[in-house]
Amino acid sequence: MSEWLVLSIAMAAACAVVLTITVINHRRVGEDDDPSETPDVIEYMTMMIGVVYAIVLGLAIAGVWEGRGAAQESVRQEAQALHEISARSEVYPAEVRARIRSDVDAYVTYVVNTEWRHMADHGSLTERGTELLDQLRREVTDYVPKTDHEGQAYQPLVDQVAAVDDARGQRGAGAEATMPGVVWFGLITGALVAVGLIFTLQIRRTGRELLLAGLYSALIAFLLFLIWDFDAPFGRGLSATAGPFLDMFPNASK
Repeated sequence: MSEWLVLSIAMAAACAVVLTITVINHRRVGEDDDPSETPDVIEYMTMMIGVVYAIVLGLAIAGVWEGRGAAQESVRQEAQALHEISARSEVYPAEVRARIRSDVDAYVTYVVNTEWRHMADHGSLTERGTELLDQLRREVTDYVPKTDHEGQAYQPLVDQVAAVDDARGQRGAGAEATMPGVVWFGLITGALVAVGLIFTLQIRRTGRELLLAGLYSALIAFLLFLIWDFDAPFGRGLSATAGPFLDMFPNASK
């Protein structure tokens, strides 16, 4: 099911529930009921709880957005380090250079075409990707430089392999959801409380009040969806992409 379809259903359901409760509640209110009799303390509590919940939502959105940005940056660093390995191996003999570049291409192709889907589905890296990186590391580290020029290029190449490994680890760490279950419990409970408190204000069945109640509930549903969507940096609609790999290695997706 498309993430946007999920969002539409969630927002429509939130509006429908709030409006239904409002209409039912209005039918139970007597003709002599005065909405202006709502105690001031209830209005104050409703306002304060709404402000506190808005702050919590803002912090949650900022946290998952930062996690998505960090995941995308780890992909960029990994792709850049692989590109540097391929470029810096130019000083090596043709046979060694060809093997190193072949290992780089094999790793990138596997990540883009296979491991990326595995991360989205399972939230983890694959053993095959680790094996391909180990093979590249052995190809780089096992070669003994024959000239001073090759010797000067050797350590930077080894450092770039380490940078790939570090970025890969960060990518793997970012593949899982970052929001703990207890935080989701608080967000959902807070949403129910925030929406539920609007009924203490004795909403009438006028078009303006129904519209505002529906928009309020739909907004909360949208913000919760936004947090849920960003919470899986590699697995949902607004996720990190393999763009940096494809920019550095255009043939990887073929």
